[in-house]
Amino acid sequence: MQRIFISLLFICCVFKLQSQVITVTTQVLVVGGSTGGTAAGIQAARSGAATVIAEQTNMLGGMLTAAAVSCTDGNDGLKSGIWQQLREALHRYYKTTSLGAGWVSNNCFEPHVGDSIFKAWAAKENLLKVIYGWYFNSAITQGNKVTGAEFINVKGEHLIVYAGIVIDATDLGDVYASAGAGYDIGMEDAAYSGEKEAIEKNDIIQDLTWTAVLKDYGKGADKTIAKPDGYDVTKYYCSTSDAPCTGKPYKLPAQKVLDYGKLTTTDTLHAKYMLNWPVHGNDFYLNVVAMKPLQRETAYIQAKNKTLGFIYFLQNILGFKNIGLADDEVNNGMAWMPYNREGRRLKGLVRLTINHIKTPFHDGLYKTGIAVGDYPVDHHHGQYPGKVPGIVFPAIPSFSIPLGALIPEKMEGLIVCEKGISVSNIANGTTRLQPVILLTGQAAGVLAAQCVKNNIEPRKASVRAIQNELLKLKCYLLPFCDVLPADKHWQAIQKAGAMGIIKGEGKSEDWENKTFFYPDSVVEVTAFNKNLQSCFRKKMSVVNFKSKWLTIKQAKFLIDKYLNYPANKKAAGKTDIRQVYFDENFWKEVLRLDNFDTTRLITRKELAVLFIYLNKPFEENTIDFLGNSILGNRL
Repeated sequence: MQRIFISLLFICCVFKLQSQVITVTTQVLVVGGSTGGTAAGIQAARSGAATVIAEQTNMLGGMLTAAAVSCTDGNDGLKSGIWQQLREALHRYYKTTSLGAGWVSNNCFEPHVGDSIFKAWAAKENLLKVIYGWYFNSAITQGNKVTGAEFINVKGEHLIVYAGIVIDATDLGDVYASAGAGYDIGMEDAAYSGEKEAIEKNDIIQDLTWTAVLKDYGKGADKTIAKPDGYDVTKYYCSTSDAPCTGKPYKLPAQKVLDYGKLTTTDTLHAKYMLNWPVHGNDFYLNVVAMKPLQRETAYIQAKNKTLGFIYFLQNILGFKNIGLADDEVNNGMAWMPYNREGRRLKGLVRLTINHIKTPFHDGLYKTGIAVGDYPVDHHHGQYPGKVPGIVFPAIPSFSIPLGALIPEKMEGLIVCEKGISVSNIANGTTRLQPVILLTGQAAGVLAAQCVKNNIEPRKASVRAIQNELLKLKCYLLPFCDVLPADKHWQAIQKAGAMGIIKGEGKSEDWENKTFFYPDSVVEVTAFNKNLQSCFRKKMSVVNFKSKWLTIKQAKFLIDKYLNYPANKKAAGKTDIRQVYFDENFWKEVLRLDNFDTTRLITRKELAVLFIYLNKPFEENTIDFLGNSILGNRL
């Protein structure tokens, strides 16, 4: 028997090798080095928890790297958390802030560069251990609690990891399904989802894509691949305006189709392209959700051959013999794993539907936000071998992911952070995108670390405490696009928004939806009164000021009224932050605001700053996972 001890600061992960079984004990286990899993593992370690990531490929980053979907979708204007850190790292590597080489995205990069960034971050964390080559096999449970997971590799060896908290970072929700947690799969009808757009319940999931990275080897080069098994030239008809077509050809020529996923590179001689083309290209319908991860590899050959067939078509029918599989990316140009757009969807403490996204401020769920997104609802069903219900996807604003969507309804010891969080089928079409998953993973890492530190289950965690930690990491709670983290009052605005004191205005704007805070606009007295009553859960008579719009003096009066403190009272030796002397010095030196004239109208930014300062601390304003204020707290 051989024992291997790895010290992670004050925590030890113990590896025991016996009869080809390795046993590991850690505080946090992340199953999958996916996009969300990588963010979760790195953040859990940064937050002080001994963490293990078990990943089946040799790369970190999942769909961003191993699946080679390295042209990202959405969140260009939301400079949030680890998503913004990744972009800044890419800017430093490529020595430019312009990463829009491909017309599908403003952030296109080479998969190996993303992988190197994630691995560099992971290597800096003494509390983090990444183990490659391990496929998830089964969850380990004790009663209603997940306590670890078993893994297997291609050699037939087994790895068992025990942990205080397990994070399901698999694309398809494998861990929570194995553990017995509730989940949904496929489309839904309106009676089940509560969405008028949902019209039929079935088991249809979105098409997946086995992405490839192509490289231009130069004029005269011949990189033609062998004809793949099952090649059917007609499958690729109409994929470009240059392609043969028996119906309606795609409007753009083949070079423009390749440029769709053109990657930023430091090599000026050899262009690279992400081949992830939905129009008669390499999308493929395959539902292998019920299979175990290692068993899926055989089934995935069909999807790989669909992509190889498209490459063969580009080379032989459209004449791009000089463009072949990139020998310096992923698995000699072919992705290590599929781009899964959809799998299982958790039944969580809360469920985010398209109704919440369309009208986020109509209930309290937005108050529990931990990640943000702005992409429209986008489903891929072109390759399903049958009739797909004609769902009409609604226009949406930007949105927040609620914390309760990461936590199983009944199962303990488990957090979910990838595409399989608790959302409806329709909502999955926007929550599944890379930036959203990165940020959801980061929040999962914060949640996991707080759970092991405080010895609590995820459902017992404080929503406000998690949000407060995320704000310190410059993670958006609400997707206000017009106040950036560089603003000195950004945190106060995020907190005021999350408390519902000042609500944003969402707008649907095609491929980059928005929510505006309007920091320099004024505040309506009636609306502020209503928001105060909702936040404090107090029935109080509305003060009828003569003016429709709120002045600085009136704002201070109303806040003091709801906090049960008289206005303009000196502290007189007391330490409560709300007993402040409201004067110009306080306004300018403490709040760092300008123009102290109490008779003028207060701006939304100024109101947010004043309210949050007087209502400290934010994390004590306790709410449940639905966003309701909890009775019995200091409010």
